[in-house]
Amino acid sequence: MTIHEAYLTTHAAPSPLAPAMQRARGTVRLRFTADERGTSASEAFQSGSAKVRFPRVEAGEAFEATLINTAGGITGGDDFRWTIAAEAGAQAAVTGQAAERIYKRSSGVAQIETTLSVGDGSSLAWLPQETIVFDRSAMQRTLHADVHPNGRLLAAEAIVLGRTAMGEAARAVSIRDQWRVTRGGRVIFADALRLEGDSTATLAGGATGNGARALATLIFVAKDAEAHLERARAALDEAGGEAGVSAWNGVLVARLIAADGQTLRADLTGLIIALRQANMPRMWNC
Repeated sequence: MTIHEAYLTTHAAPSPLAPAMQRARGTVRLRFTADERGTSASEAFQSGSAKVRFPRVEAGEAFEATLINTAGGITGGDDFRWTIAAEAGAQAAVTGQAAERIYKRSSGVAQIETTLSVGDGSSLAWLPQETIVFDRSAMQRTLHADVHPNGRLLAAEAIVLGRTAMGEAARAVSIRDQWRVTRGGRVIFADALRLEGDSTATLAGGATGNGARALATLIFVAKDAEAHLERARAALDEAGGEAGVSAWNGVLVARLIAADGQTLRADLTGLIIALRQANMPRMWNC
């Protein structure tokens, strides 16, 4: 081998194919059933970075499940799927161990898919803690729920754009958050949020967010949802942020925005307690 050939061998150009990055995958499937002893989990499947635990609750409280992401956060290319069913008569609440974090990505989009099913006479509360979105992150999240005409669903999702206490701002993000709720197979609520680019600039306008850095959507589906409207509005009378609540055809929807995550959390917590007439899941106080 000549000196020239040796040089070419040791200084060869890198392969144009980048190595595949390790990505987090997680799936949890839960099924709650009821009998004379109360509600229990008749199915509890977990795989990958998604885990589930069942904290003890006081007598008379809804059965609780806590979802855990052992990856410590989510980034581009990660994929998590939560499937929860409350069968006839079951009373359950599902939450997360802590606020979820969507971190800066090198490539790809974080995928989060939630599927909820609420049976005849059952009640399900989907109450994950906040999702904190970091700069240069990308997330696509979907929530599909089907509620029996005699079922009750309370679901809330909150997004915080950077940690304001740390001086962070999410100036280059891609967020797509889609909701589809059906009752008896018929769509009763469809909603989509899309933020692309500088979220701070997008939400600066009075018609968009009035400078908000945290936002949440809550939906309450029940035959008597309209009867809870004044209670919901009363719970938000002292809100530190801005909020609005409407109710129609057995559906109550609330929108909340705030300057920071702490204020939003306080406002959302008060609203959820008023609608549930029960304390928050234990993990919200840890």
